[in-house]
Amino acid sequence: MSSDLTPPGLPLPHDSALLHVTGKARYTDDIPTPVGTLHLAFGLSPEAHARIDALDLGPVRASPGVVKVLCAADLPFANDASPAPIPEPLLATDEVHYVGQPVFLVIASSHRAARIAARRAKMRLTPLPAFLTIDEADAAGSMFEGGPVVWSEGDAAAALASATHIAEGWCEIGGQEHFYLEGQAAVAHPLDQGVMVQCSTQHPSEIQHKVAEATGLALHDVRVEMRRMGGGFGGKESQGNHLAIACAVAAQLTGRSCKMRYDRDDDMTITGKRHDFRIRYRIGADAGGRILGAEFVHLARCGWSPDLSLPVCDRAMLHSDNAYRIPAIRIESRRLRTNTQSNTAYRGFGGPQGMLGVEYAVEHLAHVMGLPAEELRRRNFYPSQAPFAATHYGQEVGDFVLDRLMPALEESSDFAARKAAIAEWNAHSRTLKRGIAISPVKFGISFTLTHLNQAGALVHVYTDGSVQLNHGGTEMGQGLHRKCCQVAARVFGIDPDAVRITATDTSKVPNTSATAASSGADMNGMAVKAACETVRDRIADFLAAKDGCTVAEVLFEDGTVRTPAATRSFAEVATAAHGARVSLSATGHYATPKISWDRVAGRGRPFYYFAYGAAVTEVAIDTLTGENRILRTDILHDAGNSLNPAIDIGQIEGGYIQGAGWLTTEELVWDAKGRLSTHAPSTYKIPACSDRPRVFNVALWDEPNREETIFRSKAVGEPPFMLGISAFLALGDACAACGPHWPALRAPATAEAVLAAVARARGTEPEGVGA
Repeated sequence: MSSDLTPPGLPLPHDSALLHVTGKARYTDDIPTPVGTLHLAFGLSPEAHARIDALDLGPVRASPGVVKVLCAADLPFANDASPAPIPEPLLATDEVHYVGQPVFLVIASSHRAARIAARRAKMRLTPLPAFLTIDEADAAGSMFEGGPVVWSEGDAAAALASATHIAEGWCEIGGQEHFYLEGQAAVAHPLDQGVMVQCSTQHPSEIQHKVAEATGLALHDVRVEMRRMGGGFGGKESQGNHLAIACAVAAQLTGRSCKMRYDRDDDMTITGKRHDFRIRYRIGADAGGRILGAEFVHLARCGWSPDLSLPVCDRAMLHSDNAYRIPAIRIESRRLRTNTQSNTAYRGFGGPQGMLGVEYAVEHLAHVMGLPAEELRRRNFYPSQAPFAATHYGQEVGDFVLDRLMPALEESSDFAARKAAIAEWNAHSRTLKRGIAISPVKFGISFTLTHLNQAGALVHVYTDGSVQLNHGGTEMGQGLHRKCCQVAARVFGIDPDAVRITATDTSKVPNTSATAASSGADMNGMAVKAACETVRDRIADFLAAKDGCTVAEVLFEDGTVRTPAATRSFAEVATAAHGARVSLSATGHYATPKISWDRVAGRGRPFYYFAYGAAVTEVAIDTLTGENRILRTDILHDAGNSLNPAIDIGQIEGGYIQGAGWLTTEELVWDAKGRLSTHAPSTYKIPACSDRPRVFNVALWDEPNREETIFRSKAVGEPPFMLGISAFLALGDACAACGPHWPALRAPATAEAVLAAVARARGTEPEGVGA
């Protein structure tokens, strides 16, 4: 009943684009607060692991502007900020477990007064043994879930024993700071019944639950509102719980609005990061280049509490095949407990680490075989025609497109000719070496915790034809709200600008899932569509009866509603329907079909479908300094029937740059005491505009999703992040041009790491340097 020519599919700008570029977009810290609002700060642990013998808060209470100081014993109800079943105290109790752990809470008249006071506590601590590194935790057997988690398919050991070619080694993969431009922030307002929290979060319903537990309120007495975030990337899925809980508890105790925001140094010191991994691998192929088997051991630094580490590590295991059918595979995952920040969700949610592990192993195997890596990849792709193959966890891959997508990218990027030209360059260039690599992405879309795969929406049509929309997803710059507006506009056949999105609000759409797992548009778009179709169908029934036609003859398009008897504007129809007492408001709900997952057994169908893509990256390195640069990038990415090509291409560009940054410049460093040294922009280098490829070509693979997603589109949040792996592999290729040996480049590929890899390729690596 709606025209297929109406949105989605139009490359419309972000719904807040004008507000963003003019500086008028309002974030949590910009929201005007009532006179008398109080400000909060945490007092932080100076030790990685210690027993709290005494805590003298007298100097804190005496500090100017301080209204109240709370420690764990002062909290009225639950002292828990954990997103997982295992508790994670908001404020430390008997022990501290990492440098930067909140120990007490200061409530003061200003942000500055709270921060100054928080540094005046006198803590008497007895240091305890601390595990800071992967090696220390692994040697001590310090891990969650009581031991390793192992999934397997076939007999990997037997397959490797029969292999003609074997590659064996390990891959070092660094962590990553989220570095959202808007830091963590929250404000809570006491109400006559309950509390209202405004915060920067990807998961308003989790904030609602944790605040209710901490204040002793029922969920209907806790309202959480979130208009927009200045970036999230997973860092605001659970890490914002602490601020929201603290503000709500303080507001309840003082009867005044309470606000908290982390300064950048505190934000980086307190919050968790992407998990750093060490992946040991052994992979083998027959003489024809068919991979027979592989073994992987994932050692993941999880930090001091589980947070989201268990599902993160699960997803790393799930993506340990990437695009390749490996008949026999064994994956062992050790979720190591360390006295560092509790690592958490980050774009890709463990998938990038698992994917890099297999890509690194395949690259090494190709080096051992003397075979071009892209050829080894092609020979081991999943089949795209029946009979289809299943993954190591039992899900059939029936939508594989990389056997067509990757050759198309090779052709459009002139990959073969450029690779030959680079080989010629390297043969005659002593100091500067160039490298090129192509890497594929196959990424599963859905939450692995099955019940999270649901969403709700609320739509109101007003008598002037304007539409107000609310859904459970959160806007963090990714364009979710614009896409949902386009979905509504298509259902009603109206201009997208006639649709308004209101702030995500737990009092409008309850029991929401986090905006994560790349599922925001998939799930919320379908919920929006369901709600809009309910209202549209009521209007169609009304007009069919009024004009004496069938419902199928009522057409919504171009801002009008047409029947054989008349053409009316959408506003006219809304007014008439209201006059006839037709309800113009509805809710919608969507539950992702076909999925089931047993994480203990490691079997099932955790993903509704796969998103695909490939990237070609060309780089140059200076073999004297290790400095390097990305010269050119070509990407072909599968977005299905794109809901908004402009937004999707922007997501692909940003995802690639962020992925490349993770693997090149973004290095996290802790000192011997467990203190994070890289806790500010001055010491932690995210990619800048000058780090982008000078030539950057991005195109969309024009093929609809085979599954019945929202208008046959595909998720574009996380999959492009892993396209950045091609930059790392290209740097490895440049290092390999320096000598005959496997360079074993580590990630991030900083200048120092590149120099070490060059030395390994030449066989001149200094003793004590290795990967």
